[in-house]
Amino acid sequence: MKKKNKLKPVITEDGSYTIFNEAVGEHYHSTFGALQESEHIFIRAGLEPLLNKQNTIHVLEMGFGTGLNALLTFLHADKTRQKIYYHGLEAFPIDTDTAKTLNYHQFLYVDQELFLKFHGSEPRTKMSDNFLLEKEIGTLEKAVFPDDRFDIVYFDAFSPEVQPELWTQEIFRKIYRSMKRGSTLTTYSCKGIVKRAMKEAGFEIEKLPGPPGKREFLRVMK
Repeated sequence: MKKKNKLKPVITEDGSYTIFNEAVGEHYHSTFGALQESEHIFIRAGLEPLLNKQNTIHVLEMGFGTGLNALLTFLHADKTRQKIYYHGLEAFPIDTDTAKTLNYHQFLYVDQELFLKFHGSEPRTKMSDNFLLEKEIGTLEKAVFPDDRFDIVYFDAFSPEVQPELWTQEIFRKIYRSMKRGSTLTTYSCKGIVKRAMKEAGFEIEKLPGPPGKREFLRVMK
């Protein structure tokens, strides 16, 4: 029987928690601040420029993980009444007991039960009138996405050092095809191999100043 990955909650410098995956040897979020990293890279640089500019926004998250990016996106949809369809892909989803160790609901002033709904067993959940969550359990290599579907992609996989198979031209080409023209992808990695793979896939690349603890990150456009 395959041994289950050991996941340990770790407090980060902004007071919010991340998870350390012992099997992989990496944290799910920056130890300099989980919450501020997600807000900086995925929300402010990715989601916010699209809010209230179109009827619906289709989001793809590669690496659903703790659900923090999804929760933040949901709160923006709730605040602005923007309709958002959110598709999260995760090969090894965390269970509800692990989710209960996280403190995002306290920082964001939401009920814990609301946050735990993001980690429920249903593959499709209507979180509100404005937010539909779809969760897919599987690997990015085997995932199949419709062409020209997504307006924004949060690429939040583990690093190229531990998951090099997810940071290739082939993978980014698959994502490129699934995105609408003019759409964007944001990711925390700014490594040379990542930039080269993205360029080969067809993306236009922009480097932006990073959150605390990180000099820069990538926002790319189709």
